[in-house]
Amino acid sequence: MRQDFWTLGAADLTAAYRDGRADPVAVVEELTARIAALNPVLNAYVALAEDLPEQARASQRRWQAGKPLSPLDGVPVAIKDNLHVAGMRTAWGGHTFDTVAGADELPVARLRAAGAILVGKTNTPEFAVEGYTANARFGVTRNPWDPALTPGGSSGGSVAAVAAGLATLAIGTDGGGSTRRPAGHTGLYGLKPSIGRIARGGGLPQILLDFEVIGTFARDCADLDLLYRVLAGADRGDPASRALPAVPDSAEGLRILSVPLLGEKPCDAEILTAHRALADRLSGLGHHVSEGPLPIDLDPVGAFWGSFGQIGLAALRDRLPEMAAKAGPLYLQMAEAGAALPAPALFNAIEAVRALRSAMSQLFAQWDVILMPTAAAQPWPAEKTHPETIAGTPVGPRGHAIYTGWVNASGHPGLAVPAGFDRAGLPIGCQLIGDLGGEDRLIRLAGALERRGPGWRWPALCTASGKGVEVE
Repeated sequence: MRQDFWTLGAADLTAAYRDGRADPVAVVEELTARIAALNPVLNAYVALAEDLPEQARASQRRWQAGKPLSPLDGVPVAIKDNLHVAGMRTAWGGHTFDTVAGADELPVARLRAAGAILVGKTNTPEFAVEGYTANARFGVTRNPWDPALTPGGSSGGSVAAVAAGLATLAIGTDGGGSTRRPAGHTGLYGLKPSIGRIARGGGLPQILLDFEVIGTFARDCADLDLLYRVLAGADRGDPASRALPAVPDSAEGLRILSVPLLGEKPCDAEILTAHRALADRLSGLGHHVSEGPLPIDLDPVGAFWGSFGQIGLAALRDRLPEMAAKAGPLYLQMAEAGAALPAPALFNAIEAVRALRSAMSQLFAQWDVILMPTAAAQPWPAEKTHPETIAGTPVGPRGHAIYTGWVNASGHPGLAVPAGFDRAGLPIGCQLIGDLGGEDRLIRLAGALERRGPGWRWPALCTASGKGVEVE
């Protein structure tokens, strides 16, 4: 008999464990059946954990004894395939890395210590430096709202898993928008925390420097908060995690700067409409919302932005000679371009980042939150790296990604929230950007928006006459 446990969020799932309406073994059995039915369509997972049944039984025993490890005990969580999970291969979307991880990296270890069920590894483009999700090794990942389209990237596998009910929660990374844009493309909540808020350690080389942080995905704010609280916290191995300021978590009467456009850069008209409607909803909640341009010059960082990844790949190639024979041609070309960049150019770019961080610090003396779209374009065909035009204007590979990378460079938190749907029925996302250490405030603000509705709804792919997809 089908129970539809897959429709439950983390909080509801653990409540069901507590009162005996569900147990982790049955949940995992149902989940693996759903994955078998839908993953061939979506390609969200590239591997499942071999010890899934054992993880479920261990959680079941803890619940039966009344001793769960945390509110996430027995909750299925998907892990992006650029994060180490002990006993599983970390492929990073290619062939350069192919060894079985001997230990969990720190955020994954925190999930395991909390009793979360680590379902498997989700797809990512090679080296996680693309805004869509596909690679030569594992293929193309598709959007549950329309499998012909991309879920975005580089955390596309993680968002596809959560949006299709193939995981309750997921984690990924965000080095330039790889949490917020995919969350926006799939109707999810996606948090990019401040640099250091979720300590890192024991993982792959961070080719995007400290711009890359752990990102979290959920279908509602309460679940996002549960996941964030398990992962957040300092660690002596990550000094940046020990120096964040305390920001009030109050979400009353906030000063919000609404920035629909960045200069003359194009943005889809339906995204702008949804953005302004969300700004009106924030005003309706009693916040002081003003629309205007971002009063910071992003050009100095933007001019060099793509080169950071090139330099990171060049350094990785020097460290791993086998990369020359195993990596895709595009990434080897990127590494070659990075190796050719002069050291003064990198120095000047780092100085531009420092100036941006100073300007952002000062900006948040005037504003509490900045509201922006998550992306300038709605999802495009899944096999394509990027949309070629936006609002009728030709754009390059990063034209859709203009709203996110600068937030990574600044180090500030950004939270993707659902902002409505376009005429095709696809979700539209916007992001709330806060002061350093302001994650609690952003989550509370997103929760207030969520309570105004309409809330999460399932893609048509996941439903049939109002019921879950039939699986054996």
